[in-house]
Amino acid sequence: MKVVSTNKGKLVEINYHGKMVKTGMFKYPVDEGICLGKEDVRGDTVIDRKYHGGLDKACYLYSTKHYVFWKNRFPDLDWEFGMFGENLSISDLDEGTVRIGDVYEIGECLVQVTQPRQPCFKLNYRFNCDSMVKEFIDAGFPGVYIRVLQEGIIYSGNKLILRERNADSLSVSDVYQMLYAVNKDTILLQKALNDAALAESCKKDLSK
Repeated sequence: MKVVSTNKGKLVEINYHGKMVKTGMFKYPVDEGICLGKEDVRGDTVIDRKYHGGLDKACYLYSTKHYVFWKNRFPDLDWEFGMFGENLSISDLDEGTVRIGDVYEIGECLVQVTQPRQPCFKLNYRFNCDSMVKEFIDAGFPGVYIRVLQEGIIYSGNKLILRERNADSLSVSDVYQMLYAVNKDTILLQKALNDAALAESCKKDLSK
């Protein structure tokens, strides 16, 4: 895996079904790379810190291989990396093999996988499709949130080097499927809830 694109965004105000909403989701590639802080990407816009940013969700990664699927679904959109609000577009990122708690070295940084992304309504606006959130959930390509263990700068071309792995941890896909499952596997659920690396907000959602 390697970084294909580093992306940042500025505040955008959108009219969503008659209501004006501020968002930092509109992110675009930047040539200078990005600097990861403990709670966000420096110079990037984070509006609602209840759901974005913070120690457990400092940066969002999305796989470039998933773009092929979505480009086929939305061929008329003006496509570029950052479309899903990700700060890092990553080649060959596979949520089925990446595990909660995995520690990667990327550029100057050490980061730890914390949870899958849970989409919000702003994704509907970004894709001009009122069913996009549901389609995103059904597709099973959530992307990955990380916490930052060591701050620093990341550039396009930097490789993701696995430094630590707990083989007993669930994959990002396992957790994602449980989040939206009507009937949860109680053994897997307890395993997730006992995982110190899993984001606390995700644990709360799993417990509902």
